[in-house]
Parts: sequence; structure tokens; C-alpha cells
Amino acid sequence: MAERLLTFDGLQAGYEGPVVGPLGFSVGAGEVVGLAGPNGCGKSTIMRVLTGGARVFAGTVTRREGLRVAYQAQSGLNLDPSSGEIPLRVREVVRLMDVAPADLPARLKALLDVRVDRLSGGEQQLLFVWCAIGHPAELLLLDEPTNNLDPDGEALLTETLRALAPGRAALVISHERDFLEQVADRMVEIA
Repeated sequence: MAERLLTFDGLQAGYEGPVVGPLGFSVGAGEVVGLAGPNGCGKSTIMRVLTGGARVFAGTVTRREGLRVAYQAQSGLNLDPSSGEIPLRVREVVRLMDVAPADLPARLKALLDVRVDRLSGGEQQLLFVWCAIGHPAELLLLDEPTNNLDPDGEALLTETLRALAPGRAALVISHERDFLEQVADRMVEIA
């Protein structure tokens, strides 16, 4: 059995009160686990438990000691020019995320000097997904990574997740059941 990177045991989590659980599953090194279920069932809440955005009401979450996690949020970044954020270029975002530009797919390498707020929605999504994938973390948390991706971007993501290094794992949420069936070693159904 692969080394366990993450284990949920009897987890009940939410915000003001529980919205998901109890549930239990683990993610082992070398494994891609898909989280499936209807809208509003708590899939993103499970990831937010790991990033500090949601509260555990019961049960336990155990991480392997020293586990590094990379997270691609469903909503990406707020790149509205009126939001007051600094207009970063792709190369600066990549550097901030500790990703080597040489590890980017060719279509992102071509955009290194473009401001992120000038990218299309699909280009932004591909960038944020690749910042998680390219980060040296052992566990990838990908929340709706196919949002706004064109078929070529989705195919690239599928190929990359199928070829994860043996010591890495991914927890993936997607409404696209076909995508999850292509990339996941197993699925966890959230009711």
C-alpha cells in the first residue's frame, strides 16, 4: 500500500455548522482521488478544511508530517482592475508559486510576459492549475481544474495527472464526470 499523505476519519466540516460528513477516506502517494457529487454537497468545503477556510466540527484530518500542499481554487484570483491588485505578469506569478518556467507547457511559456489580467479565462485557468501542478508539493488540491479550459487544455491536464510522479498525489473536484473517470484512480462520492 502507498504511503498515506492525507486521511479523513469521521470528518464533519463546514462554516457556521457542518455542511458535509461524516466521511472518511485517505489519499496515498501516487494516487489521484476524485471527489464527485451534486452542487452544494460540500466537495469544496473538504478542500477548504485543508487550507484553513472551513472548520472541522467532528472527526480528524491527519496529514503526513511535513506534507506540502498546492491548492488551485475554483474561483482563481480576483483580477478585476478596480480591485486594487497589482497587475502581475505570468512570469511573476510563476516565480511567486515556486514553479520553474521551463516546466510550463509551451502555450504558457509563450505568455510569460503577458499581464495575468489580460489573459483569457481559459489561459488564466491553465496558469493557476499549472502553478499548483508545477509547485514542489506532494499533494495537489484541484477544485474544478477544467473550468474554462479548451479541449487541448483539458487533454494536457488529463495527460499530466495520469503521469504524476510516484511520490505525489492529487485530490480533484470536477463536475465533469468523464474527466474524473479519466484521471482518478478512485472516486469518493459526496452525498
